[in-house]
Amino acid sequence: QVQLVESGGGLVQAGDSLRLSCAASGRTITYDSMAWFRQAPGKEREFVAAISWSGISTSYANSVKGRFTISRDNAKNTLYLRMNSLKPEDTAVYYCAAGRTTITVVQTNPEYWGQGTQVTVSS
Repeated sequence: QVQLVESGGGLVQAGDSLRLSCAASGRTITYDSMAWFRQAPGKEREFVAAISWSGISTSYANSVKGRFTISRDNAKNTLYLRMNSLKPEDTAVYYCAAGRTTITVVQTNPEYWGQGTQVTVSS
């Protein structure tokens, strides 16, 4: 079993930056693909970004490409999401997810989920 705990959310202004972290425990996530998702009020949860176990491959939703960067530190068992040039439409609860699967599959069917961290961007 893997437990995932997100942190780093908060209230920021449009144009600001934030870095989210996701700390994993229970076992190493070295061989897991990992991803970030988000859910805005009244909307379905959506994929944001994913990274392969090695960190070599990444994938982003079009809405965040060029502004968000996903990364990982396997030695710290931690996943990150750097968010730059934040917009009000980025307001959502952000979730990290993991799975011992491919970077493609983790985007739609991860095995483990965190509880989420709120990001609010004011205009």
